[in-house]
Amino acid sequence: MIIDLEELTAAEIYHAMTQTVIPRPVAWILSENPEGDYNLAPFSFFTAIGSSPPLIMVSAGRKPTGEFKDTRTNIEARGHFTIHIAHRELAAAMTETSRVLPHGDSELANVDLELVDFEGFSLPRLADCRIAFACELYEIKEIGDQPQSLIFGEIKRIYIADEATGIDDKGRFRVDASRVDPIGRLGGSEYASFGETLVIPRPE
Repeated sequence: MIIDLEELTAAEIYHAMTQTVIPRPVAWILSENPEGDYNLAPFSFFTAIGSSPPLIMVSAGRKPTGEFKDTRTNIEARGHFTIHIAHRELAAAMTETSRVLPHGDSELANVDLELVDFEGFSLPRLADCRIAFACELYEIKEIGDQPQSLIFGEIKRIYIADEATGIDDKGRFRVDASRVDPIGRLGGSEYASFGETLVIPRPE
């Protein structure tokens, strides 16, 4: 099967990409609403892009009305946000927070999730997530005919649950991915859960 993207609409291209760029990590983003409470939403067009400075990127589309999503609006206005990596037990709660709500309404009102202080950072983090990134806004770029907001965040701190960390044979800290148990986004309503770890040394 060959898919010629030049013959497809933007919606059809989106469907093709989400079915084939798999699995995708999910950025579960906490941002600050104008009233001082919090917005929480998942985004699966997401990746790390550099280490000097340490940058992470999230691509956010728009609401069905054409307005910016609240996450993008909040980040631009307040300049900080927290990204979480969810695990299997949080998949249903994470999906619930993808619901489109009026601007300023908090998704946290609809899910049973606890916030705790993110030491040294201006925003809290979700207590149950085993990895979280404290980010400050680096830049926002608009791209495309149906504009996507590319949100670049500079990572200031990383939280890793103690039970998911260890030391490797070079004396560096390592994350035990099986203990994080991250979920990945597939197409439609499907997610991938963590499976077998393949260890294949890179050539020297």
